[in-house]
Amino acid sequence: MNSNQSPLTVAIIAGGVSSRMGRDKAFLKLGGRTLIERVIAAGADLSQSETILIANKPDEYRHLGLEIYADILPDKGSLGGIYTALARAANPAALVLACDMPFIKTELLRFMIAQFDEATDIVVPRVDGYPQALHAIYRNTCLAPIRAQLDANRLKIIGFYDQMRVRYLDEADYAPFDAGGISFTNLNTPAELERARRLIE
Repeated sequence: MNSNQSPLTVAIIAGGVSSRMGRDKAFLKLGGRTLIERVIAAGADLSQSETILIANKPDEYRHLGLEIYADILPDKGSLGGIYTALARAANPAALVLACDMPFIKTELLRFMIAQFDEATDIVVPRVDGYPQALHAIYRNTCLAPIRAQLDANRLKIIGFYDQMRVRYLDEADYAPFDAGGISFTNLNTPAELERARRLIE
């Protein structure tokens, strides 16, 4: 991390209800490890000062050895998880990762961090023009706009982006690190999990 970059927290969001999967996605096994273990490993060596976990059932995650925080505002979806991550982070910026993205590429994360500077509030990749908001870096300047969204019960994650200084990374930017955009694969259903298992094999 160069001198222009903020000290960083890595925050893994594991607060979802996993309704379509039928069980907690974080602990599904893929390639001999749980999904959340794969995410932790991908984000383990990024020169961050801390890695935290946002989860509403903390006892189920204690074995991972991370600091755990429950949502500050319950039942506010992924946007509420991002808000909690930024509010609890010890640093002015947090790399936010969903717990159900098993193919995250460490080199892409390092590239994203290198794009994050004092003139930027958010660094986020886009796939087909759509921001991957749970694979993004946020500055704590996002806290007030996110809170306004949450208080109005407007829970679309990117609903506040137009108020922030956003650095978008499109396919041409991240292709050297992840040509197929596999990092942004998240697993919501048993069928998606089965496809991921076939991919691993």
